[in-house]
Amino acid sequence: MEAESALRLGPPTSVVLATCISLDGKPNVITLGMYMPVSIRPPLVAIGVAPERYSHALIRETGEFAINVPGKDLVRAMEICGTLSGKEHDKFSEAKLTPIPGKYVKPPLIKECVAHMECQVVEEHVVGDRTLFIGEVLVGHVDEHLFDKTLDLEKAPTILHKAGEFFWPMRIE
Repeated sequence: MEAESALRLGPPTSVVLATCISLDGKPNVITLGMYMPVSIRPPLVAIGVAPERYSHALIRETGEFAINVPGKDLVRAMEICGTLSGKEHDKFSEAKLTPIPGKYVKPPLIKECVAHMECQVVEEHVVGDRTLFIGEVLVGHVDEHLFDKTLDLEKAPTILHKAGEFFWPMRIE
């Protein structure tokens, strides 16, 4: 088995829609399967973004991003936001997503997502073909009925990622 294929041997990870914004206020969305919590105190998350992506430049310029957790009903929006470039497309419009203001960061949150984390970049590391942006979570947002010490995946099934272009809606048995 090729080393790159071996990445699909591990457990799946969550898919997130990261939002960012240009210095002149144009919002953008990128689909990411490279997301993970990396610290509890302080609360830190890491996202992996390829340097050639438009979102990479926006996150680097502003030092902010938001993590939006899509439910399985947003599979089509996830595909649109992961295949079109924000340089040429208004992904919010094309994916039929609604931007809503955050409390602390300029990038908008996505109304249709089940949860959100507003993040400020505190570190950046080039790792292979990606830049890991480490963001401190400033605040989280979730509907109370979906949260009891953790996101209730029976009430809000999310989308999973299995390296490369392998995605699927999460199923709770």
